[in-house]
Amino acid sequence: MASQTFRSLRERNARVFFLGLLVSNIGSWLQLTAMSLLVYRITGKATDVGLIIATQFLPTLLLGAWAGAVADRVNRRKMTLITQALLAAQALVLGLLDLTGHINLPVIYLLSIAVGTINALDNPARRGFVTELVDPIDIPNAMSLNTAVMTGSRIFGPALAAVLVTHIGTGWCFIFNAVSFFAILVALMSIDLSRLRPVVTARRGGTPVRDALRLIRGNSRLLLVFVVLTVVSTFAFNYSVSLVRLADTRFGNRDYFGWLLASVSVGSLIGSLRTAKLQVVSLRYLLINTALLGVSGVALSWSPNIVAALLMSIPMGIGGAAFISATNSIAQQECPPEMRSRLLALMAVAFLGSTPIGSPITGLIADHVSAEWSLGFGSLVTLACVGVAWFVLARSRNAGADGPHFQRDDPTLDHVVPARPAPR
Repeated sequence: MASQTFRSLRERNARVFFLGLLVSNIGSWLQLTAMSLLVYRITGKATDVGLIIATQFLPTLLLGAWAGAVADRVNRRKMTLITQALLAAQALVLGLLDLTGHINLPVIYLLSIAVGTINALDNPARRGFVTELVDPIDIPNAMSLNTAVMTGSRIFGPALAAVLVTHIGTGWCFIFNAVSFFAILVALMSIDLSRLRPVVTARRGGTPVRDALRLIRGNSRLLLVFVVLTVVSTFAFNYSVSLVRLADTRFGNRDYFGWLLASVSVGSLIGSLRTAKLQVVSLRYLLINTALLGVSGVALSWSPNIVAALLMSIPMGIGGAAFISATNSIAQQECPPEMRSRLLALMAVAFLGSTPIGSPITGLIADHVSAEWSLGFGSLVTLACVGVAWFVLARSRNAGADGPHFQRDDPTLDHVVPARPAPR
């Protein structure tokens, strides 16, 4: 079973890439956690933390779909090299300004917008490049391992931040993040180009973004996944806002924030690897794990102490990571190769681009209602979304309608048909 979970790592290129990505993303989570603590230290308000995080993801909302169209037309490896180098430069500037005492809220906003713009370009290129590392049949596994690497890095990054911020300050955390980017840059330059699975690049001109939207609208499976992803992402994934407030006001120590994030990430790694074992991913699997995310989020919100909160954060991480992995896997299995970056970009717009909406709302609830409701509200919305989606599935299955609706014997109610082989 373990060989199935890690089958993509039989490819040297995949091993090299994921190792570099793991090291780099530990640094990225170190920076993100330190950034939240820095802003909360400066202002003492969860709303400001939410607004800073919103500025990091606003460019994805505005530019994400366009960036996906660009990534489908260019060499994704070269584009990723450029964006990763720019992210390293941003972290270095942030660290130097902090260490020299020139950091303030306006500077943080400016640099957050910069990193958000770079990430909007990086996300579809980097995730699209993952699909070139393995054979088409292993793309769902590679996407799940990609999520496992991204979430696994959250185990170490926030925990490191919890220790380092106290002892050496936030500035050195940003410097360490800048250094960590060398891992992914070296990995990208070490890729064996002869072993890549080339894909057909999209032609220039036309209506690339509208083509991707038409694909989603015309495919009932993709449409349901996209709607659920948008709603749940907006309200249930604002951990960097709600948990910092919970740690401070409910559990009495804001340094618990890093440990809570790390505990969520332990669950996230488990959820990603569970999904990676699957040859096919079902809509039912997606909704069950979305429900787990909602239920455990409610339990964490009103945990009686920090020990209970750390325990409850593990199933929340499992449900959240399995939810993300499942949406990515289903999308890639349903998508033609030449549109993968565009679809990934649109899903990033739904997942990350919704943050500018959800984070400020979460911050306002934390400051003006309670820290508990800042997380509990999103968890209850998630459970409501699961209920509606399950009703739609049941009704469509009973109706047996075709066209844009689910068919009675639609195999995606139990599994998803593997993707068509990409041109070699």
